[in-house]
Amino acid sequence: MNIVVVGIGADGMAGLSPASAAELRRATVVYGAPRQLELLDGSVAAQRREWPSPMLPALPTLFDGLDTAHVVASGDPMLHGVGATLVRIFGAGAVRVLPHVSSVTLACARLGWSVQDTEVISLVTADPVTAVRRGGQAVVLSRDGGTPAALARLLTETGRGASEFTVLEQLGGPGEQVRHALAERFHDTVDDLNVIAVRYLPDDRRFHTLPDSQLAHDGQITKQGIRAVTLAALGPRPGELLWDVGSGSGSIAVEWCRSGPGLRAVAFERDPQRRDRVASNARAFGVGIDVRGAAPDEFDGAPAPSAVFVGGGITTPDLLDGCFEHLAPGGRLVANVVTAESEAVVIQWYSTLGGQLHRFQHYRGEPVGGFTGFRPAYPVTQWSVSKP
Repeated sequence: MNIVVVGIGADGMAGLSPASAAELRRATVVYGAPRQLELLDGSVAAQRREWPSPMLPALPTLFDGLDTAHVVASGDPMLHGVGATLVRIFGAGAVRVLPHVSSVTLACARLGWSVQDTEVISLVTADPVTAVRRGGQAVVLSRDGGTPAALARLLTETGRGASEFTVLEQLGGPGEQVRHALAERFHDTVDDLNVIAVRYLPDDRRFHTLPDSQLAHDGQITKQGIRAVTLAALGPRPGELLWDVGSGSGSIAVEWCRSGPGLRAVAFERDPQRRDRVASNARAFGVGIDVRGAAPDEFDGAPAPSAVFVGGGITTPDLLDGCFEHLAPGGRLVANVVTAESEAVVIQWYSTLGGQLHRFQHYRGEPVGGFTGFRPAYPVTQWSVSKP
């Protein structure tokens, strides 16, 4: 089985390289989305087949009986496109890709942006909140004509309404249109074929753990310094999922997701107002956190974690048992406690499973009359362990 994937732009056959045009003209069957198939002219005599819905389950056997199958895709098929999906299923040796200029490259060319300095975010299947940023610039791939207005509204709600917001429709085609606005002033529904270029303002990006003041909380928050050592103990790895148990403000879940691409978290919190704060903090930083109710009652049905952080409720019956039951062998668990009762639970588990036990004590300088003294915060005992 050979699969040839040809990228095509909004200008259709006229914009194809000679090699790409020749591939399509010799094809017997061409698969693609309706929009891309409609761009083929009469010189392509192949049978045209639209992707089935749902597409992914059908792909492994879709081309059975064909020596060579041709696929037409938008722009660069290897940039959040079907080319990468086909390579993953059939292997690189079975798939040949002839890319077109991507919409990302075209958008950067129109705006004078360097591609290497521009983040690429896809909202084709993701929630628009995942394109919220605290600064920098990005080209956002839209799901449809309503995506720009939805993202502009989110940016405004999260304090980024001053962001420079450009919507580019039908890029590279005869109907190309470019609209510039501030995010807070953009409300239009546009052509379904669009990308969004955003310069996020104000720019207050931070690559270290966040100051407590940047997170909504009611005092139930893992403080910045303890958050830093907790993230070090959790050791996030690409694509992993965290359970943040007794989440409070969701600060650990937010920091986990911010620390690298593809990281996700599930937050368990019994208090409904705190659950709302967790969701608000997740939205403000554009991270994916699934907010659920009390632990351990809500454990069943949640995706299995790579790591678990317990920040509250450790004395709840069966809570630690439930964490270890759902954690895969080799997964990490980190628990922070401040009370004697919680520490007793931790020490009992430590005596059985081992791991590492630390105690952190922070002092803060404060005025004492005309001088300065150090006021201690509660000491934090931290237990970290890998599941056998």
